[in-house]
Amino acid sequence: MLAAAPDARAADKPLIVVELFTSQGCNSCPPADELLGELVKRDDVLGFSFHVDYWDYIGWHDTFAMPESGQRQRSYVSRVGGRYVYTPQLVIGGKEQVVGHDKRAVEAAIEATADRPMVNVSTHKGPGKGQWVVDLAPADLETPATIWLVAFDNRHDVDIQRGENRGKTLAYHNVVRKMERVGTWDGTSALSLPVDMQAVWAEGRDGCAVIVQADGFGPILGAVRIGGQ
Repeated sequence: MLAAAPDARAADKPLIVVELFTSQGCNSCPPADELLGELVKRDDVLGFSFHVDYWDYIGWHDTFAMPESGQRQRSYVSRVGGRYVYTPQLVIGGKEQVVGHDKRAVEAAIEATADRPMVNVSTHKGPGKGQWVVDLAPADLETPATIWLVAFDNRHDVDIQRGENRGKTLAYHNVVRKMERVGTWDGTSALSLPVDMQAVWAEGRDGCAVIVQADGFGPILGAVRIGGQ
């Protein structure tokens, strides 16, 4: 489980969101999955595995695939003028897109994204057990931002029994199990968003985060992890 910081508000700092679009049925993906495992250990990175289902037909149904993952990836590709989706693809900060196992390109994109201005987003504990509040300070936004709530599992090791990765046991990190649009924010005033972590844990999830993203699928303007138990 994620551990709560002694002073969550003071500990919050800008995070770079890294989204890996991957599939258990893709034999090019394991190096990218391994790289994400390294990235999620960094204090400045909030990484996620989004499992897609469009490779299920080649012999193995991805056990974590969600239709929403493919829809999110297609929205990114459409926004930057790409012709098709592929795995493994990494999207950094909602803007930079690189091949997921190209470590040098990934690190360069993270470094470039770190220089972008971000909105001030922080968390503090609410009054009840498992209750947290996400606070957004006023910001000058060009367009309204979408607020996403992301629930994920820290790690899964999966024995792949068919398809291109047959016979391998592969590790997946920060696997997204649910992503929900919870609001729209224009930045003109502060916003406090309550999050019920008890409900997240009841669904079997390990952690949760909030992402503030420009115009639905534009650049990510801010993100924060929600505290643990």
